Amino acid sequence: MYDVYIGSFLSAMSTSLGAVPILFLQKTIKHRGRDLLLAFSAGIMMAASMRGLIPEALANGNIMKMCIGLILGVLILTILEKNIPHIELEHTKEGIQFDEKALLIISAITLHNLPEGLSVGVSYASEKQDLGHLIALAIGLQNAPEGLLVALFLINQNISRIKAFFIATLTGAIEIVTSLIGFYLTTFVESLVSYGLAFAAGAMLFIIYKELIPESHGDGHELTSTYSFIFGILFMVVLTELF
Repeated sequence: MYDVYIGSFLSAMSTSLGAVPILFLQKTIKHRGRDLLLAFSAGIMMAASMRGLIPEALANGNIMKMCIGLILGVLILTILEKNIPHIELEHTKEGIQFDEKALLIISAITLHNLPEGLSVGVSYASEKQDLGHLIALAIGLQNAPEGLLVALFLINQNISRIKAFFIATLTGAIEIVTSLIGFYLTTFVESLVSYGLAFAAGAMLFIIYKELIPESHGDGHELTSTYSFIFGILFMVVLTELF
């Protein structure tokens, strides 16, 4: 049980760790670097979904439960996205600009983090001992560059570096709450484990294809972002095989 507390905390706080450089950087991140980070994160999450969540959902249930859970994950994320304020980035040569207020940025990133925390918690409830660590690692690796990007976005809204750092940290901290919810819900209702794992996979796949990949291809860096996506998958596969 302590594993889920430690895993969810470290995974969520990776957002804070990723935002640390913002306290020292003097220049904003370039489009190419941002796109590479997003694509690499997408690759990591793809590998975690396809090698961890979906196979384990099948092992804990059957093909029907897996399909139902995955589709529910996609549908819920679709509903949330349509009903909660969401930001669309403007791709310009001058940099990343927003018409929306900083509050919308925070809401969007928090929404983005909800299924990630759920993924960690549900994974720790699985019978496969190492699955929780695998998903926590994958989400943590994805959260680090996300924390940096969130802080940079907020600075572009004329928010101080210190405030941007703490806000980025808080957007990641929400994952601890959803992680514990996912863990305790599937622990007390064992029949939900398969659905929960597939739900988390569906939510992550939605984020990958709807958010991360399109954003990484919006500035003319499609080829390098594609390579970064593939290397993200390979990185996660090699890491899980070695450890």
